[in-house]
Amino acid sequence: MDTVRFATIGTSGICEQFCEALAEAPGAELVATYSRDLERARSFGGRYGATLFFDDLSELAASDAVDAVYVASPNGAHAAQALRMIAGGKHVLVEKALASNEREARGVFDAARERGVVAMEALRSLHVPSFRTIEEVVSGRLGRVRKATMRFSKVTSRMARLLAGERLNIFDPRLAGGALMDIGVYCVEPAVALFGRPGRVLSVSVTTQVPGCAEGDPCRLIDLAGEALLDYGDKVVSLSYGKTSDDVLGSQVEGERGTLVWDAISCPVNLRLHEPEGGGQVFRMGESRLEPLPTDVPEKDMVCEIADFVSAVRGDVGALALRGRLERVTLDALFVMDQIRSQAGVVFPADVA
Repeated sequence: MDTVRFATIGTSGICEQFCEALAEAPGAELVATYSRDLERARSFGGRYGATLFFDDLSELAASDAVDAVYVASPNGAHAAQALRMIAGGKHVLVEKALASNEREARGVFDAARERGVVAMEALRSLHVPSFRTIEEVVSGRLGRVRKATMRFSKVTSRMARLLAGERLNIFDPRLAGGALMDIGVYCVEPAVALFGRPGRVLSVSVTTQVPGCAEGDPCRLIDLAGEALLDYGDKVVSLSYGKTSDDVLGSQVEGERGTLVWDAISCPVNLRLHEPEGGGQVFRMGESRLEPLPTDVPEKDMVCEIADFVSAVRGDVGALALRGRLERVTLDALFVMDQIRSQAGVVFPADVA
C-alpha cells in the first residue's frame, strides 16, 4: 500500500487538527469525510482536499476508495462506529478514549484481529519522541521508582454553560463525556504505559447532575474534576485532572536515584532530570544535578500517531509490536477509568447495556 487513504468521522476541532497533521504525514492522504449532515461533510472535507463525502456510515464502510477511518465523534459513539468500519474491512484510528469502557474496547480489538485490520487509539502523547525519552529515563536512570504524579487540568469555557443549565456533549454521560474521559485520560494512559495495570484504584471526584436528567436516570451524574491513586504495591501513582481550573505544575516520576520532571502531559516538553548529589538534610533537600533532556516534538504533533498507525497498516514489524503494546495500554487505562467512574457514581449507557 503506497498511500493510506483516510476518511474522517467528525467535524470537531480535534478532527481539524488531525486533517492538518495528515497533510504533513508521509504515505497518507485524506480522501473522504463523514457527517450526519452531507453539506457539513462537504464543507469540512473540502477545506482539506477530500473528494468523497458521506452521510451514511454503511456507504463509508463499503467504499473501496477508503483504506482507514479516523473516528472523532463523541466518545459514546466510538466503539459502535469503529465496529462498523472494521466490518467493512477498514483500519481504524479512534480518538481517545477509544471506547466508553474496557468491555467495549475489547470488542473493538477482537473484531479488528478477526477481520485482519489495525485498530489503534489516537492518544497523541504516547507517540511523540519525548515520551520515548520518558520511558528510557524511567527504566534506566531513576533507579527503583516509588512515586509518580501525572497532572492535567484546564478551565473550559463550557463549564459556565453547563452550570447555567445547558446540556453539552462534552459533559453528557450518555455520550461518555466528562473530565476524566476528556482530560484525565492524558494522565491515566502515561501511568499505565510506564507501570502497567495497578492492583488497586482509589479516587475522589467532583460531580454534578446533568441538566434535564430525571432523578431515577442512572446516567445523570458527570465528573468535573478528580484525584486518583494507583496502587502498585511497591509504588504509588497520583493522578490529578479537571476542567474547572488551570494546573500549572508539571508531572514527575520519582526514583531512588533521581526524579524526572516534564511539562504539558498532553504533549510532553521541557524534560529535566534531577539527580541527587550527596544526602539530603532534615528540613531541606540536598544538592542535585539538573540535566535538561532533548525534547523533539513536531509543531503538529498528531503527525507522530499518524506515522505509527500508517506503519502498522503497512505491516511494519516494529509498528505492529507497538500497536500490540498500545492495545494493552488502552485496555489498562479503561480499567482504571472504569474504576474511577464506578467510585464516583458516573454511569454510561455502555455500562448497563
